[in-house]
Amino acid sequence: MHRTLADDLSRLPELLQSARDFAAREVAGLAERPVAAPGRPPGRAPLPAEGAGGEGTLARFAERWAPGFSGSAGPRYLGFVTGGATPASVAGDWLTSTFDQNISGAGGSWAAELERETVAWLRELFGLGEAHSGAFVTGATVSNTVGLAIAREWLGERLGVDVSRSGAAALGPVDVLSGSPHSSVAKAMSVLGIGRDRLRRVPLLPGNREAVDVAALESALADLGGRPAIVVANAGTVNTVDFDDLRAIAALKERHDFWLHVDAAFGGFAALSPEYAMLVDGLDAADSVCVDLHKWLNVPYDAAVQFTRRRDLQVAVFHNSSPYLGLPTGEPDFLHLTPENSRRLRALPAWFSLVAYGRAGHREIVERNVALARRLGEGVDALPGLRLLAPVRLNVVCFTLAEEEPTQERVDALARAVAESGEAFLTPTVYGGVPALRAAFSNWRTTEADTRRVLDVLATASG
Repeated sequence: MHRTLADDLSRLPELLQSARDFAAREVAGLAERPVAAPGRPPGRAPLPAEGAGGEGTLARFAERWAPGFSGSAGPRYLGFVTGGATPASVAGDWLTSTFDQNISGAGGSWAAELERETVAWLRELFGLGEAHSGAFVTGATVSNTVGLAIAREWLGERLGVDVSRSGAAALGPVDVLSGSPHSSVAKAMSVLGIGRDRLRRVPLLPGNREAVDVAALESALADLGGRPAIVVANAGTVNTVDFDDLRAIAALKERHDFWLHVDAAFGGFAALSPEYAMLVDGLDAADSVCVDLHKWLNVPYDAAVQFTRRRDLQVAVFHNSSPYLGLPTGEPDFLHLTPENSRRLRALPAWFSLVAYGRAGHREIVERNVALARRLGEGVDALPGLRLLAPVRLNVVCFTLAEEEPTQERVDALARAVAESGEAFLTPTVYGGVPALRAAFSNWRTTEADTRRVLDVLATASG
């Protein structure tokens, strides 16, 4: 064994304690560190010829790189839809690396069964029935890709084509209909050989909505003349967290032939609250569902889950045929269900957080975030320099400058001013053709005081 490796092995408890102490200091200062990384990163160093050992490497990281990491795990990082990592999920993530399980198969380990237990809990959390099976993936993009891959196989079944063997070209043109699809849907269509141009946008409801007009959707389906299609519905849009009427869309299946995929990346968490659960009424009718866990479940990156009613078609798409892997019989190993063969035990941080805080704890995070988003929305609406572009429906505040026609440059300048203050971080968007910013509340740490600080910096930057 190399001498540095041997030395680290002999001193492993001390190395882990040093890493623990460093992590604890970072977490303790997270609420006050700059939310966006200041300055320029250091220049690239040459590849080390001789190793510095674990302790030396930790010291170099702390000096060269840690100061430039964002406060994305903290309470005022409101960009994208970024959760933090609950204390229990951090512990679970550390143990994921410690045990280093390859979750692709069940051989010699209970790890796969732990993932199945976690998936079952999540299925219950989101109001899905036992007809839905699931697996962990990296994020919403892969979850959407898996769901659409199964949908593609279903189209083949309807048209008498074995897509997994003959390829997507054997289907001919595929129709994917959606009102406000997330950008990852088009990316998935590109990866799957369906093609980005086959995404057909269906008219939305009037009145500043991002939800699909169900009557327009039915008309678009009728225009297909009976040809099967894929419908992508939204349970929480990016800009305004609008929800399609899932129950009404599912009812269209009585008259039209389509696969219903629901992108519930973060909006699915509305199911945790009795006050907002009606927003996801009908989710159980979906043929496939995407939910992102490193958003509102607040587990470390990367973690998401996908669900489907047609595991048989999922296996047809993703099974890996090799003598050393075995055949996907009975309860298939996870390598037969997702694009990855080798993958880490992503379920363990989620298992830790669910056991530690239960349904009630995660419901409190959701309801507190929604209340804080509404308070920020009220504050933005009262500022003379800003205006809301949409009602605060759940946990995202979408707003822009108060001027009649704000330019992208002016809105970008506002975003930079907020980031450079170190107080908050917001991400840009365009809503209804208007350049805008969006503040997404999904972090378990965020409080009323944090919201006031964000509002204060917005008032200063927009004044």
